[in-house]
Amino acid sequence: MDPIFLKALIMGVVEGLTEFLPISSTGHLIVAGDLLDFSDDKAKVFQVVIQTGAMLAIVWEYRKRFTGVLAGLAGDRRAQRFAANLLIAFLPAACLGLAFGSLIKSHLFKPVPVALAFVVGGFIILWVERRQRAARVETVDDMDWRDALKVGCAQAFALIPGTSRSGATIIGGMLFGLSRRAATEFSFFLAVPTLVAAGAYDLWKHRGLLGFDDLGIFAVGSVAAFLSAFACVRWLIRYVATHDFRPFAWYRIAFGIVVLLTAYTGMVNWG
Repeated sequence: MDPIFLKALIMGVVEGLTEFLPISSTGHLIVAGDLLDFSDDKAKVFQVVIQTGAMLAIVWEYRKRFTGVLAGLAGDRRAQRFAANLLIAFLPAACLGLAFGSLIKSHLFKPVPVALAFVVGGFIILWVERRQRAARVETVDDMDWRDALKVGCAQAFALIPGTSRSGATIIGGMLFGLSRRAATEFSFFLAVPTLVAAGAYDLWKHRGLLGFDDLGIFAVGSVAAFLSAFACVRWLIRYVATHDFRPFAWYRIAFGIVVLLTAYTGMVNWG
């Protein structure tokens, strides 16, 4: 196999396995890309675009829900509220991303800042799990626009690489009174407009970097992301029924410390 396709395959699997867990897919992709020497401007576009492959796993897993919402937009109040909540939750990160995305990419898309965000995010998860109280909102359908706005504001923190989009929305949702399952499922649903918009915008903005020859690696990465994300989503739905997120917090802390120590000691020359 051509080395570039092998790198695309590995990056796609990393994306799919980490996108919907509270451990930051972007952070893992930045670290993996640095290790694989796949971190130039074109690779950064690749990292964003293959998230769409992972997003399609959500569309397929919840295809009945999405088709029902689309069919009911004209007259079903529940479908209308669901769609409105997604739009409301999407807007904070979209607006801040447009305003500060380039600045964030130029300064924070590096392994060491990502590692710091990993550690801080891990301790936040532990804190939220420790103070977890009875849920006020049991299902996604019980959410109102205020709940959606709060989760959307939490998602905006994920513009900092290493924070984790799913971690911010799930843990933020729980902090604001959503049940663990409601927060997890809403995080899944919110991924659809968020990842589609991010991928399309980045692809259009950097279209001059890409050529027809790049189609192959984008396809390999996207398919790998879809398959691995589908397996991960199925597993996570079962996991949240009986477990909390503390193991992910400790994983984040350990992963971040390893990156920071190897950078400090010079064992790895992080970019």
